[in-house]
Amino acid sequence: MKYQEQLLMELKTEITYRTERHRRVTRRLYAGGAVALLAAAAAFTVPVLTGTENPAYAVSKNADGTVRVEINEFRDADRLEQDLRDAGVTADITYLPPGKECKAGRGKTVGRTVTLGPNANAVARMHNGGLDINPRNIGENHTLVLEFAGNEGAPAAEKRKVSWRLTGHTITGPVTPCVTADDPEWKTGNSS
Repeated sequence: MKYQEQLLMELKTEITYRTERHRRVTRRLYAGGAVALLAAAAAFTVPVLTGTENPAYAVSKNADGTVRVEINEFRDADRLEQDLRDAGVTADITYLPPGKECKAGRGKTVGRTVTLGPNANAVARMHNGGLDINPRNIGENHTLVLEFAGNEGAPAAEKRKVSWRLTGHTITGPVTPCVTADDPEWKTGNSS
């Protein structure tokens, strides 16, 4: 074999090797790009579909058996009711605009249930920026009814006056839907 033929064969081998290597690298780049694109799509889509980017509320169980609810925005009441049901609490959640309340007569009321201080018999207690619900203090065939009136979506000047108000009670038997009415006790300048 002549020197030129040997050189030509080595050159062909090198070109074949480089072409094959280029194909592998290109495939890896395409595969890596596809994986990166899928990851970026998931990073955008998962929070949008699940609401985890900016959750309206959080539900967790405390060590003492109570269920903690922290509300960030007055939205997703139906989902909150379902999450509470999954945690062992039957609840009816209503979000209202400021100055409004649900008319009385939504069912047979057992009593007001939300307290601000420690109370072993309370169904729900405001504590450290959240609401701790004690499922053991909700009777069988009873529903915890929570009505939040707040400035969600109100003009900025109105939001400075009052942030929100919570009314809570327990109803035995069926709960009728909320019919809104003006709240005569609504006061601007302080929050409940």
